[in-house]
Amino acid sequence: MERLWLVDNGHERNELLANLRRTQMCSMSAKGMNKPLVVVNFKTYASASGATAERLALAMEAHCNGPARMVAVVSAFDLEAVRRVAPSLEVWTQHLDPVGQGGFTGWLEPHTALHRGAQGTIINHAEHKVSMEHVANLKEQLPDGFPMCGCAADVDEAQHLAEIGPTFIAVEPPELIGGDISVTTADPSIVSDTVAAVKAVNPNVRVLCGAGVKNGADVAKAVELGAEGVLLASGVTKASDVEAVLADLTSSLA
Repeated sequence: MERLWLVDNGHERNELLANLRRTQMCSMSAKGMNKPLVVVNFKTYASASGATAERLALAMEAHCNGPARMVAVVSAFDLEAVRRVAPSLEVWTQHLDPVGQGGFTGWLEPHTALHRGAQGTIINHAEHKVSMEHVANLKEQLPDGFPMCGCAADVDEAQHLAEIGPTFIAVEPPELIGGDISVTTADPSIVSDTVAAVKAVNPNVRVLCGAGVKNGADVAKAVELGAEGVLLASGVTKASDVEAVLADLTSSLA
């Protein structure tokens, strides 16, 4: 695939990066960059898309000054709207492609995502796998300090991602995604083993875990196993009482 730089115009690129730094400082400083992360993937659930995405973002924003660094991972379609209604909430996009502006129909090019307010991205999720080359090329195109969370199905994939050096790696056994049993209960060793393997390759990469995470006990166990936070979806997005779930998720961190 032909690769293009994000912006050909140097002035435009500098202005874009300055805006990114300002929004990151505004939204992330209040959370504390070193707090455990609670990263909620909105996916394309009806309960977390369009107007419901905005409502969920507002519920998350109410917890931004709590003990966790709250992050919403939203559809590209909802990115600008969510940033607008919940300006204090850190918002990532669900996927980006290592392409520039040009003839790339259907691809998600990073420049527009940043322009619309993206403050980070996940990549290589189990529901949208990409090659390691894709991840490496994307990292080269993103601004320094722009959070990128690579998702891994197992320890081996996490090690490969660690060689690229994303900000975060989230280990999520695919067979547990969307289920009722947390990875911290079903397979705790994959969390601790991933932490050890990733840190051996690149100690600067922070490890999250996900799949089946539902409550504060799961978050506490993840931290006990060495993870620096969790990545979850349906436990929040499909909850009947979102406020209660968010409060519970962070309760063990207070």
